[in-house]
Amino acid sequence: MELIVERVDVWAATIEDKPGGLAEVLSVLRDAGADLQFVVARRMPEASGKGVVFVAPLQGEQEIRAATQVGFNVTPSLHSVRVMGLDQLGIVAQLTRMLADGGINLRGVSAAVLGTQFIAYIAVDSLDDAEKAIDILQRA
Repeated sequence: MELIVERVDVWAATIEDKPGGLAEVLSVLRDAGADLQFVVARRMPEASGKGVVFVAPLQGEQEIRAATQVGFNVTPSLHSVRVMGLDQLGIVAQLTRMLADGGINLRGVSAAVLGTQFIAYIAVDSLDDAEKAIDILQRA
């Protein structure tokens, strides 16, 4: 199977849990030219009135400067691997099984299919685990 596997920085920001809270920060990134492939946003039940948004990738000085101005930071405790390839039945099950067999504990997985392609963001606990996951998945 032919896969594109690479480590990516995931950026996170706290947002207001109100209408337009997410739109405000995403508009700043758009205006800076960010072409996001990954966006996950959710409420923070432990912080009333707040939410969190995760995005990737941010590239270039202009995008990064705009992101930091609205509160984004690279998440130092979140190590993520992006996997892309042709969609096929059970692909995420197959990839996660390979990682499990390699001793990698997953912190989180987000995946989607568009047309004939899939993309998955796999979060692990350490940089060492990310590098090991890349090695395992590149042998797929």
